[in-house]
Amino acid sequence: MKYQVKKTKDLTEAEIKHILELWDISAWSTMNSSYFRSFFRDSEFHFLMDTDENILAIMRVNFDFTIQIADTDYSFAEAVGLVSAHKKKGYGAALVRYFKENVTQRNLETIGFCHSDLRLFYEKCDVEILHDKAKMIKENVDSEWVNAEDDDILIFHTTQERKERLNQLNSQNNAYLMTKE
Repeated sequence: MKYQVKKTKDLTEAEIKHILELWDISAWSTMNSSYFRSFFRDSEFHFLMDTDENILAIMRVNFDFTIQIADTDYSFAEAVGLVSAHKKKGYGAALVRYFKENVTQRNLETIGFCHSDLRLFYEKCDVEILHDKAKMIKENVDSEWVNAEDDDILIFHTTQERKERLNQLNSQNNAYLMTKE
């Protein structure tokens, strides 16, 4: 197995096709590689590959992620789209461990999100979890602020101060997802 990181522009046509197959999101299924590269331009991709360069597991890092807490903006790298090509083989867990080591070495402030049913998986991967804090992040949907769908915030790497700010989120102290216009 080999761990690899690629910028969006460096992905091959075959890798893009395989990523879209693994993600299996109907709205993206017809995305061509040119549009993919544009759509995910603020991202990088983390892979676990076999000896024949086949993707065993993938995760995307979104660098266009900012939340506002009490009028202060906090930018993070956001870990999303973790998928393993083969279930129950340990590839996803292995990728998470490599990923966590990578962002720590690069001192890249990185968080992610998950539903409560995935807590056990991330606990086994030694990822710190802020339980039920993701629900305190509001997203603007059709000009209305609504709670995020995820339950937990995953701490891959961040400062103690930022972690404490995230851990202080509650129904009276929400965070707001800032999107570029």
